[in-house]
Amino acid sequence: MFRLDGRIALVTGGSRGIGRACCEALAEQGATVVVNYLKGEEAAHQVASAIAAKGGAADIAGFDVADSKAVAGAVDEIVKRHGKIDVLIANAGIAIDGLLLRLKDEDLEQLYATNVRGALACARATARSMMRGRWGRIVFVSSVVGEMGNEGQTAYAATKAALIGAAKSIARELASRNVTANVVAPGYIDTDMTAEIPADRKEQMVSAVPLGRAGSASDVAAACVYLASEEAGYVTGHVLRMNGGMYM
Repeated sequence: MFRLDGRIALVTGGSRGIGRACCEALAEQGATVVVNYLKGEEAAHQVASAIAAKGGAADIAGFDVADSKAVAGAVDEIVKRHGKIDVLIANAGIAIDGLLLRLKDEDLEQLYATNVRGALACARATARSMMRGRWGRIVFVSSVVGEMGNEGQTAYAATKAALIGAAKSIARELASRNVTANVVAPGYIDTDMTAEIPADRKEQMVSAVPLGRAGSASDVAAACVYLASEEAGYVTGHVLRMNGGMYM
């Protein structure tokens, strides 16, 4: 089950963390994976090499999702090289934390540009190929705070909540072309981005998780593989919560 042989998958922010886990998991199921990166070209090459070493197929594509023209150009090049794009995992994102009263306009603009406009630009560009092929899977990587909120993360939570509304709307727009749009909403995931959180804060976060542990990048990747598969063809406009019960 969940095989992706013959599928071309683009993973934004694919050089590390959840993105890397998604690239590796998709490739293990037979997809040809395009690893997007912004600054981590060497890391992207490492991901592609690791996939190739296991007999998989991978390519890399450097572009900033916040630059809509760069997104459109990069997607066109990927389609030229591979003939199509079947799967988009819109994972690239940034976090700028701060209490509402301390947030700066530039913080808001930067968060929106990457987390919302970037995801939508990637969905818009890849959807054209999916619609032509009458098959596609769009998966946005949101966050538990997009549903439950969190103090000190008002702006970040707003961008992650926006992805949920976007996915539901895209799901309705593209359903007639057999293209689905869904969301994964991770909770506290143990990645290099969370490694700098103080130990006492990590302990507090784990204590709020009924399953009693942090999630792993592979947990999120498994959900993305499912939503990218043929077996998930009747699932669209859905939010799949990967949070250990932190928010139900």
